[in-house]
Amino acid sequence: MAQPVQREELLARRILAIDDEEANVLLLASLLEREGYGDVHYLTDPARAMETFLALQPDIVLLDLMMPGVDGFQLLEAFARHAREDDFRPILVLTADTTLQARRRALALGAKDFVVKPFDIIEVSLRIANLLETRILYERLRQNPAANQT
Repeated sequence: MAQPVQREELLARRILAIDDEEANVLLLASLLEREGYGDVHYLTDPARAMETFLALQPDIVLLDLMMPGVDGFQLLEAFARHAREDDFRPILVLTADTTLQARRRALALGAKDFVVKPFDIIEVSLRIANLLETRILYERLRQNPAANQT
C-alpha cells in the first residue's frame, strides 16, 4: 500500500509563481508563506520565465496568462517543449481572463488547473496542495512501479 503524502513533503516542494502584477505576486507570497511553503520563487518579468523555469526545475508553476511581451500561453508552449514524457509538473493558471477560449486553450497547452481572478485564497491553497500531492505520488510510482501495483 502506498504511503500517504505528509504535509512536510508538500511544504518542501519548489514553487515558481509568474505574474507581471506586483500586487498579485504579493498576494501569492502572503498565501504561500501563511501555508508554510519554504521554497517559493516569484517572477514579475515574463521574459525571464523560461530561464528561471529551467534553472529552478519547480515542482509546480503558478502562471498568469495576460502579461506583456511573453504571455502565459507562450510560456505554456515553451514549458511543454522542455517537459519530459515521464514527468508530471503541474501548472496552475491564475488569470483574470474569464473566457471559455482561454480556459480551453490553457488546458490544451498543458495547464493542469485553471482559476479565475479574483480567486478564493483557500481554494487556491487547496488546489496547490492537491497538485503537489499528485506530483509526489507520480514520482513515487515512476521511481518504483512494482511496489505500487496491487
